Amino acid sequence: MNRILLKEILQKSFKEDIGMGDLTTESIFHSNERAKGTFMAKADGVLAGAECIQIGYELLGGQLDVVHYKWDGQAVSKGDVIVEVEGPIRTLLTGERVILNLVQHLSGIASATRKAITELGDSSITVTDTRKTLPGLRALQKYAVRCGGGKNHRYRLDDGIMIKDNHIKAAGSINKAVEMVKTKSGHMVKIEVETENKEQVLKAVAAKVDVIMLDNRSPEQVKELVKFIPDTITVEVSGGITLETIGTYKNCGADVISLGGLTHSVKALDISFNLNND
Repeated sequence: MNRILLKEILQKSFKEDIGMGDLTTESIFHSNERAKGTFMAKADGVLAGAECIQIGYELLGGQLDVVHYKWDGQAVSKGDVIVEVEGPIRTLLTGERVILNLVQHLSGIASATRKAITELGDSSITVTDTRKTLPGLRALQKYAVRCGGGKNHRYRLDDGIMIKDNHIKAAGSINKAVEMVKTKSGHMVKIEVETENKEQVLKAVAAKVDVIMLDNRSPEQVKELVKFIPDTITVEVSGGITLETIGTYKNCGADVISLGGLTHSVKALDISFNLNND
């Protein structure tokens, strides 16, 4: 995880949440009171974002002892202790919500990614995310996908060229769009074209692109279309695929399946934080 970006995100989140101070916690507890607490999984899944706990509390100025029982990328079961912390009670309670929000969200992404890979059951196909991420959280969300065993698609618009339907419409054709980007892109930049039918696939093949996306195609349609794509071109399938349907794409012939739902609408993994009684 990029610790610099994580710190920036945590700082902004704390500023938003705390404001001028935690009125409840500061009214009840003295600054020198200390306590122990436990982060615990309340559902089965895959952990991501555990560093948020220590880094978050450090940013709040608390001198804490942190013990990890689980690390990012590891499976967790309901009832598993993830992290134990000991430090100023004000720090523990003030930072609790922001830290939990991030760890739960990132763990939800990692869990969904692991489930997608399991449901697909085809190691020849790589499961990736998309750019459908929450503004400001992309780096963390894509990290969480990797924790779940997936890989990342483009991180930003300058990572690679993806010619989509609106680009094709505006340019006039796939051939024209590809020709224009080839005159301006370097040899290190890959070119991907989004296609919706056989005619577009054949045009993309003729244009010698690096990646062909088969958009919103059924498994049967994918199996038919890959027959026209040489092995030198990577085949990506995307659009409308969910955790419930990804298994139907097993052995479809694709190289990559990209899922926007891994980041834009994932369910958070239930994780709790509780102070210990002793």
